[in-house]
Amino acid sequence: MRIITYNVNGIRSAISKGFLDWLQAANPDILLLQELKAAAEDVGVAAFEALGYHCYLNPAVKKGYSGVAIMSKIPANNVEIGCGISDYDNEGRIIRADFNGFSVMSLYLPSGSSGEERQAFKYRMMDDFLPWILAQRDKHPNLIIGGDYNICHRPIDIHNPKSNAKSSGFLPEERAWMEQLIVQHQFTDTFRHFNQDPGQYSWWSFRFSARAKNLGWRIDYLLANHVLNDKLRRAAILPEAVHSDHCPVLLDLDI
Repeated sequence: MRIITYNVNGIRSAISKGFLDWLQAANPDILLLQELKAAAEDVGVAAFEALGYHCYLNPAVKKGYSGVAIMSKIPANNVEIGCGISDYDNEGRIIRADFNGFSVMSLYLPSGSSGEERQAFKYRMMDDFLPWILAQRDKHPNLIIGGDYNICHRPIDIHNPKSNAKSSGFLPEERAWMEQLIVQHQFTDTFRHFNQDPGQYSWWSFRFSARAKNLGWRIDYLLANHVLNDKLRRAAILPEAVHSDHCPVLLDLDI
């Protein structure tokens, strides 16, 4: 089973840059997408269906903004849209699909980089998400949460931790939240499960030739409940995919 998560920063823009050809070559069983920036009718579902995918979408109410999706070659037994809190659900930030023996979620946590109001919104969603996801895990223990968390967990996950110490995405409160999710609540960071090397990032600013210089942040994760640890086989970041300011993150596992 191959799962890939990818913040495409606009699905129509990504498709114009060869995303569908890349998808056909990468051939994941399940694709988790974030930041669709498109209404359901504008996603281009038919193109994904032609590649063998069942498409499950949660676009934002506001057109051209946010939105998540799950594309799967296996039909889902059940799909849950959102988390039941309208502030987040209106922005299209969560979708979960249940399959035989496991569940996957596509998550897009807010960015707080635009100012205090959005940072406060981000903190609020983090506070609400944690107890909610633990309750979800009780019901669906074989749970994998992929997506753009907009948080670098540790200094190894960001190109310059000292100069970014006060930047949204690397604030102490955000990092502590990730530590709680990963360590205290035992959601395995599947990439770090296999790879402890520095310089491994999933997002780069469009400015200052950041990607060419590899001045990046690792903010996209595939987190798996620890009960799946013996089923994990490989994880990787795929920086050669250049359809977005993010790149895909991959997980292979035996399910």
